[in-house]
Amino acid sequence: MLALLATLAIQALASMAVLTPPVLAGLAAPAIGVTSERVGIFTAIVYVGAIVSSAGSGSLLARTGPLRISQWCLIACAIGLTAAASGEFALVIFGAFAMGLGYGAVTPASSHILIRQTPPHRRAFMFSLKQTGVPVGGVLAGSVVAPLGLALGWQGSALTVAIACVLVAFAVEPLRPRFDRGEEKAASAAAGLLAGIRLVLGMPSLRRLALSSMSFSATQLSFATFLVTFLTERAQLSLVTAGAVMAVAQGGGILGRIVLGWIADRLLPPRRLLGVLGVSMAGAAIATGLITASWPLAAVFAVTAILGATGVSWNGVYLAEIAALAPAGMAGAATGGALSITFLGIVLGPALFSAVVSLSGSYALAFAIVAGTAFAGGVGAWRA
Repeated sequence: MLALLATLAIQALASMAVLTPPVLAGLAAPAIGVTSERVGIFTAIVYVGAIVSSAGSGSLLARTGPLRISQWCLIACAIGLTAAASGEFALVIFGAFAMGLGYGAVTPASSHILIRQTPPHRRAFMFSLKQTGVPVGGVLAGSVVAPLGLALGWQGSALTVAIACVLVAFAVEPLRPRFDRGEEKAASAAAGLLAGIRLVLGMPSLRRLALSSMSFSATQLSFATFLVTFLTERAQLSLVTAGAVMAVAQGGGILGRIVLGWIADRLLPPRRLLGVLGVSMAGAAIATGLITASWPLAAVFAVTAILGATGVSWNGVYLAEIAALAPAGMAGAATGGALSITFLGIVLGPALFSAVVSLSGSYALAFAIVAGTAFAGGVGAWRA
C-alpha cells in the first residue's frame, strides 16, 4: 500500500504538470505569440522528451533506484513549467522538452517498484490503481489549474503547479531506503540506452502490445490536449466550465481504470480487454467531435465522460501485461522500452490533430481520424 500511495502521488503530479499547458493554452497563446491550437506541437515536444527518458530508463533505474528517478522526474517537470511560464518562445520549447524528460521515466520507475511487491492475481488491479494517477492529474488540471489561471494569471498558475511538484519530490525522500535497494545486480542486464527498446522489439508478444498502444495513446493525448480549447472555441463554453468537463471526463478514466483492472484479473484476458477498449474509444471520439454549441451541457458531460472512461483507462491493464511478460528483473526496462513506442503515438497524435484542425478548420474531422487509429489499435490488440 505504501508503494502504491507513493507511486500514485508522483504519477498524479507529473500528469498534472504535463496537462497544465493545454488547459492554459487559451490564456497563454496570445502572450507567447501563437494560436491556441498550436498546443499540439507543444505536447508533441513534451513526448519527444518522454521517448528519450523512457528509452534510457532501464539503465538509470538499475544504477540509481526507482524512487530517486521519480524525484528527478518531478524536478524536471517543475523546471519545464518554470521555463514555459517565462513566455519566451525558446524557453517554452525547452520547457516542453524538460517536462517530457521528467514524465517519460515516471511509469517505468513505478512499475519497477510495484512488480516486486504485487502478487500475480492482483497485478492488473494494482497497476490500474497506480495509473489512476494520470486521470487524477487530469482532474486536478481541469478543476484547479483553470480557476488558478483566471485568479493568478496563466504564469502564476503554472508556477504553482511547479512548486507542488518540488514539494512532493521532497516529501517522498524518507521512502528511499525502502524502495531503492538491490538495484546494482540488475545494472549490467539493463545497461544501454536502447536496451528496453531492443527487449520489446525482440519479444513478439511485447512488440504487438506496444504497437497497439501507439494508437491508444494518440487518441488519449489528442483528447486531453484539445478538449478544453475545443469546448471553449467551438462549443462556446467558458474556460471554467470546459475545465469542469475535462475534470469529469478524467474522473471517468479514474473509475474506468479501477474497474478494468478488476476485469482483467478475473473475467477477460488483458489483450482481449484492450481490443474491446480500442473499439469503444473510437466510437466515443467520433461522438465528441460532433459536439456543438447547441448541445445540452449534460450531453457534453456524458459523451466526454464515456471517452474518458475508455480512452484514458487502458494504461493500467497494458502496463501490467508488459511487466508480467518481461523477463525476471527487467520489468522497468521492458516498461521503458514499451512506453517509448507508446509515446511515439503521443508525439504523432496531437501533432496530426493540430495539423488537421489548422488545415481544415474541422475538429470533427480530427476526432474522426484519431478514432480510426484507436479502432485499428483495438483490432491489433484483440488479434495479438
